[in-house]
Amino acid sequence: MVWNRARHWFMHTVFLRDHSLGARLLVFSAVLVIIPMLIVGLISYQRSSGVLQHETRQYSWQIIEQVKSHVEHYVRDIEIIALKTINHPDMGKLLKMNSLEEIEQSRIRQPIMQLLRDSGYSRSDISNISLFLSNILILDLRGDDSIEPLAPLMDEYWYQLAPANGEPMLVSRVIKWKDREEPVISIVKRLVSPNTLEPIGMLVIDVNYKRFQEIADLVTIGKTGYMFILDSQSHYVYHPDLTQLGSRAQLDGLDQIQTMESGSILSSDGKQNFLTFSHSSFLGWTLVTAVPYRELTSGIGYIGRTILWTVIITLGVAYCLGIGLASSIIKPVRQLQRLMKRVELGDFESKAHVTSRDELGLLTHGFNKMVGNLKELLEQIYFSKLKETEMTLQQKEMELKMLIAQINPHFLYNSLETIRGMALEQDMDDIADVASALSRLLRYNLRHPSPYVTLQQELDICEMYLRIMKYRFEDRLAYEFHVPELLREQPFAKFSLQPLVENCIVHGFEAGGGTSRIRITARAELDGTWTIAIEDSGVGIPTDRLAYLQQSLLEAGATHDGSHIGLANVHRRIVHLFGEAYGLTIDSAWGKGTRVTMRLPCGHAEHRAG
Repeated sequence: MVWNRARHWFMHTVFLRDHSLGARLLVFSAVLVIIPMLIVGLISYQRSSGVLQHETRQYSWQIIEQVKSHVEHYVRDIEIIALKTINHPDMGKLLKMNSLEEIEQSRIRQPIMQLLRDSGYSRSDISNISLFLSNILILDLRGDDSIEPLAPLMDEYWYQLAPANGEPMLVSRVIKWKDREEPVISIVKRLVSPNTLEPIGMLVIDVNYKRFQEIADLVTIGKTGYMFILDSQSHYVYHPDLTQLGSRAQLDGLDQIQTMESGSILSSDGKQNFLTFSHSSFLGWTLVTAVPYRELTSGIGYIGRTILWTVIITLGVAYCLGIGLASSIIKPVRQLQRLMKRVELGDFESKAHVTSRDELGLLTHGFNKMVGNLKELLEQIYFSKLKETEMTLQQKEMELKMLIAQINPHFLYNSLETIRGMALEQDMDDIADVASALSRLLRYNLRHPSPYVTLQQELDICEMYLRIMKYRFEDRLAYEFHVPELLREQPFAKFSLQPLVENCIVHGFEAGGGTSRIRITARAELDGTWTIAIEDSGVGIPTDRLAYLQQSLLEAGATHDGSHIGLANVHRRIVHLFGEAYGLTIDSAWGKGTRVTMRLPCGHAEHRAG
């Protein structure tokens, strides 16, 4: 009882059983439109966002790897210059000296300056080279143009971080000239004394941003995306905004960028950016691409707006149509549906009530009229079918009796024997021979109920047929048989050879006139089968007609047009009796004759004739 009440409440509440059909149509059409479209919109939004992020990540990562490879090669070239400078013999002499007096006495300053000039002027992207030995010596290519002493270098953040073992370190800094400031990338290498193996100075090669800018200009990520480079301390090594160089980055997720080898995150500092990064262990830098997230989702927003407007318009249309359809269509249609079910059960007495003169009213009126006519027609058909069936059975019975009487075998045998006897009395041997052959053909066809005979029996019947045809065409027809004795007892499909020979005469000889020769040959094959070929020297078969016949033999359910019923009939009977691997093939050339080949299994014992 409780379950029934709950079910009743559920059906009436959820499916609005107590409301009008118009209201139900409106509500359910709205629900059926909104829910699927919201689901599609949500799935489309999520999948589009995922695909865009994945494509941006892959594209940005490929760009980063290419830029990283270029920058690493570039820095290696600069490092080679630094190594050549440090490993120069004059530099080795300088590093062994312990005082300024010793340096001055050795006159090594000028060779060292020349070495720095040669290294600095070898490339246009080297802005400056500086060398200093503790508090002893400071050498700088800027010379008198410099307005900044080199000593304050020791106060910068990177000075203490430079490796003591002489490994190079890359830092971003700004050098000052007399009339300007220039941001540079500095390659810093500590100088080690050959005597004490202790750090005694530093070599600083300042490289301008010309090459970095060329590489960065080739990078295009979206419409407003850009690339920047961070060092191991999260300072900007490169940034499109040159004022940011050397300052520490303030990014959401910076710790994750510095600890991971590569990846992508969504940064929310100020404005959301989709960041893709990759760390270079050689440079100690992290290359990062930034694409505004709003740019990534602009296409997704367009999809969302399209879905929203589609839902609104669809709901409006559904609301307008729902009211009219509920009142003008649903009620008459449901009435017709109920009556139609009654008619299906055999109730032809019910009538639909016509409430309007529109199409539905006419449909209802037509339905009532159709039911009345259907009732009358069923009664008429029932009685007429009874009479027709009775008359048909009587007629078929009569036709069957007449047919049986007409084809009584004894009547035919006696008639042919009578003709033969009369011919012999009149010394008409030809007529007697033809009558005898016809009688034997009839007995052969009716006395063997089995579908199998021997090849010898078929050859005998075929020879009788040809003898009859020989009387008709005389010297215009010639035939010959070449069949080995070992094949004459092979099983054969009954009455399959004569139709093929008849085709040779009808289509190859009669159609073209002249003289025709028919040749029947048989031979055993190496694959356990044997073949028998029927050849004629008639007019042959045109190419298009030959292609049609060959195709019809390949089709299991092929029909015939009457002109070659023998081929189709014989082929299907062989396939039925011996299998799909056997049957007929036909070859012909127009004006040169036709050859029909029959392939059969050798020694098919279970199908031998008795």
